[in-house]
Amino acid sequence: MPSRRTFLSIVAGGLAAPGLASAQPVTQRAALYANVGADLTHYDVDVENAALIRRETVRLPAGVQYAWPHANRRVLYVASSSSASGYGPAGTEHHVTALRIDPESGALTPHGAAIALPTRPIHMSTDIPSEFLLVAFNNPSALRVYRVNKDLTPGEEVKQGPIDAGIFAHQIRVTPDNKLAILVARGNEGTPAKAEDPGALKVFNYKNGALSNEVSIAPDGGRNFGPRHLDFHPTRPWIYVSIETQNKMYTYKMENGRVNPDTAFRAETLLEPGNIRARQAASTVHVHPNGRFLYGANRAEATAEVEGKQVFKGGENSIVVYSIDQSTGEPTPIQHIETRGIHPRTFHVDPSGRLLVAQHNLPVNVRDGDKVRTVPAGLSVFRIGADGKLEFARKYDIDVGKTLMFWMGMVAL
Repeated sequence: MPSRRTFLSIVAGGLAAPGLASAQPVTQRAALYANVGADLTHYDVDVENAALIRRETVRLPAGVQYAWPHANRRVLYVASSSSASGYGPAGTEHHVTALRIDPESGALTPHGAAIALPTRPIHMSTDIPSEFLLVAFNNPSALRVYRVNKDLTPGEEVKQGPIDAGIFAHQIRVTPDNKLAILVARGNEGTPAKAEDPGALKVFNYKNGALSNEVSIAPDGGRNFGPRHLDFHPTRPWIYVSIETQNKMYTYKMENGRVNPDTAFRAETLLEPGNIRARQAASTVHVHPNGRFLYGANRAEATAEVEGKQVFKGGENSIVVYSIDQSTGEPTPIQHIETRGIHPRTFHVDPSGRLLVAQHNLPVNVRDGDKVRTVPAGLSVFRIGADGKLEFARKYDIDVGKTLMFWMGMVAL
């Protein structure tokens, strides 16, 4: 059974996906990559018609966990693992693989040999010039750095000094000036049997693959602070962090070459934060390419037994849209739109800023009057208006993993 938890692209497995648009010319040279288990599929993206056209599939050494493009957009690095997600059973296969991206079509082909990793990689990115790969591991929480060889294949590890990677690392990013690396350590929610594990942002000085001078940003010691993902404003020194376990969006500011540890702004992610019917969890976050808007995902999936079936308890499965004040960086919610699926684990905005695709990797039963119907997994495609707001375009009810990654070819953006 292929893992549904895969990387930041879209997924459709090896079978033809019903309902996908037939092959046709696209108006821009755009592509989307998605996975089911170890299979990573390339889709052409028809931006004008908000459509995905399925192309070829490549197979990775194990289940895809995350992917990141080289700065030249000619190579895609893919992290894979045979481990289960979270704290599930550990596997034995963990790799980073390079795939060459055809500059004309976006098609993927293997590029060199994969390198072995010690445990399951949960996230991976490159530094700004893509001279090094930074890989985050969740169990045990860790951060490692690998060289990018001259032929753009992944290379040897760069040994570091002692690193405190916090608890349950979830993402690693390098700041746009290439001088800091930020490891997002989510921590873990408390249970009746176990106390909460605190979360933190672990900030390192970064230079030529070396990490140093770690600083931990953890409000109230990391209590009630479960950061999941962050994104940077494209032109201003603002960092937006989704706080998964508290359903918040925090803003931090870079000042004098460091991250100010004081939270500049706190915003809700939910439309009805006082009406949580079951567990809610904020997911990934992306700033629009123009820097004027911010997007975050809200997830709910908990079920209860109804006449022998597990049925959705209710909750918000939506994308929240914020307008960003261009003088202060403060995000203000302007829209909450349902994704028409359950548990939008991740989403991505295309580089032209005109489409958003959200991924749901869980089919879930829901009540429909007196009956129960199944909401399938799949991909929801939204158009993005000039005001930043989303308009639902279509949903592809296909099997998907957890990763979505847009690529734009030699098109001027």
